[in-house]
Amino acid sequence: MDAIDRKILAVVQEDASLSVAEIGQRVGLSSTPCWKRLQRLEAEGVITKRVALIDPEKIGLGITVFVSVETGDHSQEWLGRFADVVPALREVMEGYRTAGNVDYVLRVVVPDMQAYDAFYKKLIATVPLKNVTSRFAMERIKSTTALPMGDAKSASR
Repeated sequence: MDAIDRKILAVVQEDASLSVAEIGQRVGLSSTPCWKRLQRLEAEGVITKRVALIDPEKIGLGITVFVSVETGDHSQEWLGRFADVVPALREVMEGYRTAGNVDYVLRVVVPDMQAYDAFYKKLIATVPLKNVTSRFAMERIKSTTALPMGDAKSASR
């Protein structure tokens, strides 16, 4: 991946609706070489999808909750069950297995406290959990989907 690929990625992260010609103009390429680079970046899995971003509050999903999950069971069977259950919970926007004092962190969006309570009950009914801690976001200070396209040496290897 070279500097032009990184420029293309920076541009499409900001506005994926731009035409190939507009992207090429912004990065200093004509349409055909820009299109070929975009095709290669998609084929290599660097660009995984193009989506529209929606303001959650404007569609009634005004509560964001960061849910920390601890388990007492670290077996492959438990991990497999949990890994199957979490993606099926539509309220979960992101989920991570973490190092440190909690095993998993989930980002959950819901319309209200009653909906979170229903989600919580679904979650604890799916697999045995040692502890679940919920942290409610009071204010969104920053939200972006754009990855920093600086000089990431490991990505170019």
